[in-house]
Amino acid sequence: MKGTVGELGEFGLIRELTSRLTTTPAVRLGPGDDAAVVSAPDRRVVASTDILLEGRHFRRDWSTAYDVGRKAAAQNLADIAAMGAVPTALLLGLVVPAELPVTWPTELMDGIRDECQVAGAAVVGGDVVRGDVITVAITALGDLRNHEPVLRSGAQPGDVVAVTGWLGWSAAGFAVLSRGFRSPRAFVEAHRRPEPPYHAGPAAAGLGATAMTDVSDGLIADLGHIAEASKVRIDLRSAAVDIPTQMHDIGQAVGVDPLQWVLTGGEDHAIVATFPPDVKLPARWKVIGEVLNRSALPQVTVDGAPWTSTGGWDHFGADPTAQDGTL
Repeated sequence: MKGTVGELGEFGLIRELTSRLTTTPAVRLGPGDDAAVVSAPDRRVVASTDILLEGRHFRRDWSTAYDVGRKAAAQNLADIAAMGAVPTALLLGLVVPAELPVTWPTELMDGIRDECQVAGAAVVGGDVVRGDVITVAITALGDLRNHEPVLRSGAQPGDVVAVTGWLGWSAAGFAVLSRGFRSPRAFVEAHRRPEPPYHAGPAAAGLGATAMTDVSDGLIADLGHIAEASKVRIDLRSAAVDIPTQMHDIGQAVGVDPLQWVLTGGEDHAIVATFPPDVKLPARWKVIGEVLNRSALPQVTVDGAPWTSTGGWDHFGADPTAQDGTL
């Protein structure tokens, strides 16, 4: 496809984007009217929203538009799964410069569509606006299917802490890209296109998870939200966390302890949850810690001690280059 967004025009761009979409049984009315209609059999809708800004959350010289689309959808759909819900629909708000080649937003939409298909959801609408900086705003919806949402506030002393999915892979890939390399490819791809275990969220709810979140800001940071909401201390066992040999190799090459990436690296969107100690967890879940007695100072410790190294993502923190694929 040739030409720019400005040459195609707003409505031409909308037609081009919507022509690439697929649907699901949950979608009663998709793009084309004033609003979409999505079925909600549970009578409750789980909703989450997020924004990706070029130069802040992605770089076009590092990631293709398709990569950005997969990532934008994944990080929102993972939030739905982390509540114990099944993703159903996604809305896209897109800001693009007029001189941007049309192929960029169309490839972006292909990525969003394909990630939605992985999660069992569909794009049902959105908006496009002209602006100076590419901005991708996503709203994801989900259905609880008659289960209660799994909150951050339910962790109990004696619970085990378990995780499923990758930890530290995106941060290791970011380190590789930051130094001008493109391999090991598996870690670079993990940064460009996270693979959240969507099925694990609803499954954990069915197993009796007491608290749950996805790992977007870093394991310690995100478990810190659970510790604070539940007013408990969470202790992680560093020896229980898997660190692949290649991650050790990358760490040695760049002078970073890979445990730092595993504990504080964000954007993998693994699912971490707390469970009663008598729950028999499937093999995909790895127990990495425990919930300790309620504490006046809720916190996350590692091997019984506070984690003193820097890390974890805060959009308004002092170090804007710490994590989250940020420049």
